[in-house]
Amino acid sequence: MIRVLLVDDQPLLRSGFRALLDLEDDIEVVAEASDGQEGLALVREHRPDVALIDIQMPVVDGIEATRRIAADPDLAGVHVVILTNYGFDEYVFNALRAGAAGFLVKDIVPEDFLHAVRVAARGDALLAPSITRKLIDRYVTQPPRTGAGRGLEGLTKREREAVALVAQGLSNEQVADRMTISSLTAKTHVNRAMAKLRARDRAQLVVLAYESGLVVPGTL
Repeated sequence: MIRVLLVDDQPLLRSGFRALLDLEDDIEVVAEASDGQEGLALVREHRPDVALIDIQMPVVDGIEATRRIAADPDLAGVHVVILTNYGFDEYVFNALRAGAAGFLVKDIVPEDFLHAVRVAARGDALLAPSITRKLIDRYVTQPPRTGAGRGLEGLTKREREAVALVAQGLSNEQVADRMTISSLTAKTHVNRAMAKLRARDRAQLVVLAYESGLVVPGTL
């Protein structure tokens, strides 16, 4: 059973999302919150698999809520998905940097919404290749941040290669094909790189790859 927490300051939207989720046999909405502070308290109480969090809320916004969840080792199993009205923008990028697994636009069709919740619950990032390209084009063309590459020296050559391919938006199967290895070995490379870099998920791994200079825009 996938346990979901809804955090949004618009009651009508929360009701709509809950109505969709309640129809699914494999999903349970464990709680709802109307602001980030209440949401954080409920995340700690219920430890949901997926926390759907609005990016702009009173008291504590979605970015700060994501940052606090990501910083708490006891909440490592909580996958944050940001809800936004506006699509990919600087707020969304900051949320990904803070530790979100991905984001959803609120006018998403029901089928895609339900699929996204299941993807997030598996621990996979909600970052399509098109979104990765936008991330590159709009935000990571700036020079790497000071200290951002710390820890990359601990990656093996094959792990660095796998991370670079993940940064293109490739799945484990596609990474395996490019590297001429098995899917299991590709997954192992990616998971070890995530552990060494302390990335919560593939979304954060993509951000780290570009911010650190491991992958340079325009060279792929």
